[in-house]
Amino acid sequence: MNAPAKMTSIMATTVRLLAKADGIEAVAPVIERRSLAPAQAGDAIVEIRAAAVNPSDAKAAIGMMPYAIFPRTPGRDFAGIVVDGPAALIGKEVFGSSGDLGIRRDGTHASHLVVEAEALIEKPAGITLAEAAGIGVPFVTAQEGFRRCGMPKPGETVLILGLNGKVGQAAAQIASWQGARVIGVVRKDEPYAGHAQGAVTVIDSSREDVAGTVRELTGGKGADIVYNTVGEPYYEAGTKALAILGRQIFIAALKQTVPFDIFAFYRGRHIYVGVDTLSLSSVATADILRDLVPGFATGALRPFPIPPGATYPLARARDAYIAVLGSSRDRLVLLPNG
Repeated sequence: MNAPAKMTSIMATTVRLLAKADGIEAVAPVIERRSLAPAQAGDAIVEIRAAAVNPSDAKAAIGMMPYAIFPRTPGRDFAGIVVDGPAALIGKEVFGSSGDLGIRRDGTHASHLVVEAEALIEKPAGITLAEAAGIGVPFVTAQEGFRRCGMPKPGETVLILGLNGKVGQAAAQIASWQGARVIGVVRKDEPYAGHAQGAVTVIDSSREDVAGTVRELTGGKGADIVYNTVGEPYYEAGTKALAILGRQIFIAALKQTVPFDIFAFYRGRHIYVGVDTLSLSSVATADILRDLVPGFATGALRPFPIPPGATYPLARARDAYIAVLGSSRDRLVLLPNG
């Protein structure tokens, strides 16, 4: 990468959370003008064109992330144009995500962002900046789970518990892209809501026995990978659905403890993997996203659609935070310079 050009400070419009709120309805972000400048050699400044709103952004605002600092600018995902930094990046359309941004350091819900140049990924042609901003956390989480437990392979079966959540949809896309068979579990009678390279078999857990149905669909073998995006409600079903030498991924929990059958675990020679993307730096997160760029470039992977009603100006950030923890199933995006 070329040496950085001379960097200057820039005045940015930012969302600021001054203190932890007692509940999501009490969140009171303010809009501030702040001077931003690179903190170290190798930093870049990005003019943010779109920044996704994640549940973790809103949860951090109400104290559910004990390491979240205040005051701060929220936001983990972004897409925009590089306006300062290494010469080779100036003017490039880029995107990225982070476990640090918006939690332990100022984040992306602003007109501009200072971030390591190594954390920036050039946006593939064929997707918009708003769509690129929406890739972040869901796809990073899905990919990191697979990387940690072993990527899906042709001939393997991947069972996704919580199929129509954003991480579930991303996991289905990635598993299908890798040639695996995908079975997904939903809580009510509904089809798969996302994109996939191949067919996705849907199990309605309100009407069907999940583990039994998976065994039937796999000739008694079970699933090679179980991706549990929900936690305790599907723990027993997912464990019973695992094949010998199966791997199970956990990313969330409603209850912190579950009955653990040690005998079934070691007799099945199972592997359990826990994923916490909040522990990942911006640069480490970019390394994960780079694995997925070829899929987005060819259209094998598709970003989440961003309908007009799912976009918000910075001045309506509070509405977006409330919506992301409410009934919205869309990927929500702030448009700081729109």
